[in-house]
Amino acid sequence: MNKSDIEITIPVLDEEQTLKAQIHKIDKFLSSSQHLDSRTKLVIVDNGSADQTPNIARELVSEIKRVEYIRLEERGVGRALKASWLNSSADIVGYMDLDLATDLKHLEPILALLEQDQYDVVTGSRLLKQSKAIGRTPLRTFTSKALNSILKSWFHVSFSDGMCGFKFLKKKYINELVSAGAESDGWFFATEILITAEALNYRVGDFPVEWTDDPNSKVKIVKLSLEYLKAMKKLRGNLKEFKEKNAHE
Repeated sequence: MNKSDIEITIPVLDEEQTLKAQIHKIDKFLSSSQHLDSRTKLVIVDNGSADQTPNIARELVSEIKRVEYIRLEERGVGRALKASWLNSSADIVGYMDLDLATDLKHLEPILALLEQDQYDVVTGSRLLKQSKAIGRTPLRTFTSKALNSILKSWFHVSFSDGMCGFKFLKKKYINELVSAGAESDGWFFATEILITAEALNYRVGDFPVEWTDDPNSKVKIVKLSLEYLKAMKKLRGNLKEFKEKNAHE
């Protein structure tokens, strides 16, 4: 297997209660892995936290060699990921949610698929037959399935769960994916990466994960769903424009 440099981005907003413990948990896991330890960085991207999150993040940078910190004054997961990924020098970039809902045991096998050049983009899924979702409410399950059904209808995607917060890809493709239409500043950006990757015929891998719901999640289902629908409409236009432009060149 080729040894690639890896950067995992963790977007945060007002996470003073959990940031230190969760980052230490990730670092401990990476340190226990002979495959990931020395070549994996963690990038905390702070979307304008108003609590002690910035101070805690800076402490973590001084405590843990692999941790870096980026401060943004504006909110948005997409904004955080773009700030990190577009400026990364790593071979593989990706992101996880701070709540670590997706079990860390999936990191090594999923990253290996990129390093072995089997895929260009890989994503976790809570909706495949082999997936295991623990503690998820019926409302969140229904909403997720509904949104993914719309994705299949509008974009004819093959992946099963565009919203799972566990995605990794080869960094060399980021610029083209953004140029083709993956530009949202919000939550939908990570889903846009998958949609756009398939539209450009990149190899997208969709794999079952064990996922445990965070009862303290700050996600507002209705607001997020409306944001997704609006972003889907915009992306459809962006992809059409990109394909038409390239067809004439």
